[in-house]
Amino acid sequence: MLDAMPADAATRAPGPPVPAAGAETLEAFLDGIAARAYRFAEAGLRHREDALDAVQDAMVKMLGYRERPADEWTPLFWTILRSRIVDVQRRRTLRLGWMTSADERQEAGVEWADAGPDPSRAHDGQEAWGEVVAALRDLPRRQREAFGLRVLEELDVATTARVMGCSEGSVKTHLSRARGALQKRLEDFR
Repeated sequence: MLDAMPADAATRAPGPPVPAAGAETLEAFLDGIAARAYRFAEAGLRHREDALDAVQDAMVKMLGYRERPADEWTPLFWTILRSRIVDVQRRRTLRLGWMTSADERQEAGVEWADAGPDPSRAHDGQEAWGEVVAALRDLPRRQREAFGLRVLEELDVATTARVMGCSEGSVKTHLSRARGALQKRLEDFR
């Protein structure tokens, strides 16, 4: 679970957990997806606190769907989180966009990149991950979503299309364009 997110507020359902296929509970599902969801939200929102709020809101909303079969939780959660991210982006653009300068909107480094035992490797890994995150942030929203859901979350094309609210062909197009842009940008980084 995310460190800054209160575990009981985001994952605990009132009453006993409802067993699902394979004895997985909604709480176990949310615990397993929390870190990846945060990374996805942080890449889209570019702000740590907003990302934490979006993930927590999505998890709380998932509590209303705990009666659903476990195989529906993954696409449902990503649909909810994606909608929450879009809502936050719209609200920020409409309400706060005119009040902040471009410098204030830029985030510092990536705090959650894994550090290895070797300091030079850890630094190189954090620098490389920071470049990947920066490249993802520069992608158009739909390309970033397609890449995150298909490549990072390994959802199939049909599920990704359902989450994004578009056709399977659109998912493939967005993913192809995202891969091309990332490959071009990251080749310069080497």
